[in-house]
Amino acid sequence: MDAVIKSIVPDSPAARTIIAPGDTLRRINGGCVGDVLDYKYLIYDRELILELDDAGGKMKLVRLRKPEGADVGLVFGSFLMDKQRSCANKCIFCFIDQLPDGMRETLYYKDDDVRLSFLQGNYVTLTNLSAHDIARIMRLQISPINVSVHTLDPKLRAFMLGTKRGAAGIKALESFVLSGITLNCQIVCCPGINDGEALDRTIRRLYRLGPGINSVSVVPVGLTRHRDGLTPLRPFDGDLAYKTVRRVESFARECLKRRGKRVFFCADELYIKARLKLPPHKAYEDYPQLENGVGMMRLFIKQFLGELNKRGAGIRASGEPLSVVTGMAAGKHLSNLLKLAVDKYGTIKSNVYPVRNEFFGESVTVSGLITGGDIITQLKDRDLGVRLLVPQNMLRRGEDVFLDDVTIPELSAKLGVEVRIVNQDGADLLNAILGD
Repeated sequence: MDAVIKSIVPDSPAARTIIAPGDTLRRINGGCVGDVLDYKYLIYDRELILELDDAGGKMKLVRLRKPEGADVGLVFGSFLMDKQRSCANKCIFCFIDQLPDGMRETLYYKDDDVRLSFLQGNYVTLTNLSAHDIARIMRLQISPINVSVHTLDPKLRAFMLGTKRGAAGIKALESFVLSGITLNCQIVCCPGINDGEALDRTIRRLYRLGPGINSVSVVPVGLTRHRDGLTPLRPFDGDLAYKTVRRVESFARECLKRRGKRVFFCADELYIKARLKLPPHKAYEDYPQLENGVGMMRLFIKQFLGELNKRGAGIRASGEPLSVVTGMAAGKHLSNLLKLAVDKYGTIKSNVYPVRNEFFGESVTVSGLITGGDIITQLKDRDLGVRLLVPQNMLRRGEDVFLDDVTIPELSAKLGVEVRIVNQDGADLLNAILGD
């Protein structure tokens, strides 16, 4: 446990007490604080008695009052107040195993921590949980949890995850649902392994678990060109993508009829590979699987068109030529959106440049895995205008660095153009195009 207090939020309930940085939190209302899950659970009440040790080891008791459910205002040196749990699986489709050598060390770290699933939305396999962990999660009713399922066949799941504990993860999943915990599930679909009839069986079994399964995404396996020595896998082609989409949509229609919600969704990439139109906005309901690329493009289109319709026709665009960079999968959709903007504001001069992924391999088509090096190589002799718009999802979260460590200033210097980062939001893209 690492419950040493790093700082205290100004004007918070804790700021009005004698709690100080360097104190170590031990108990709340008599309950031991083992990690962040205990902490979040124990601070919910209005009246709290905190037991702490100061920097010298002397115990002190602090009573405080706050609104029910409100935060106390303590910042700890470790987010989890404990060591992060790494992944012990050897998944046959693991994307991290397909990274080339020489990238920054943090990119090779594999987490499989159920606490991060609850707090940050990470997807976990449930294979590293002890009986104590499972009991505590059910007791605290930690919900929702995002689970990488892939299949509910014990032998097949053990093979896909590369561990005998794959079957144990299935038991944990079922225990959570029976205890009232809500799950969002992910199925990474590998052609010839867990697709077709195997996918049907997984979907049917998830459906039978009832409303505790809030949503399920089916996403195509991502394969890079760095797979030497790994389990042979093949990518989706257009025909298989088409059959998979229709298969999943059939179950979704059945769920909509019986439960009033679709539950099962396909990633945008499958629609694009199958050359199918994206489903309408209402088909994605409350977009429960955006992080898995489910409905991301449809929401982006809706945001762009909403902003376009909201703006008056008399507003003049800056007229400065600019360019937008994206992955191959989104290129056509962005080009169509820009045409609509040009039709309304004739002064717009822009180009969309879809970039082939040479770094990971051309089968990787999403914009979030485009590197700075590929952008430089493919756009260095292009007419970019005065500004290049780069989507935020190409960069490391909170930083201006691509996966290959190329920075935004380096990209700007190499291409000789101003680079602007645009949020993964259609309205923000339109505003950037119009010069706002």
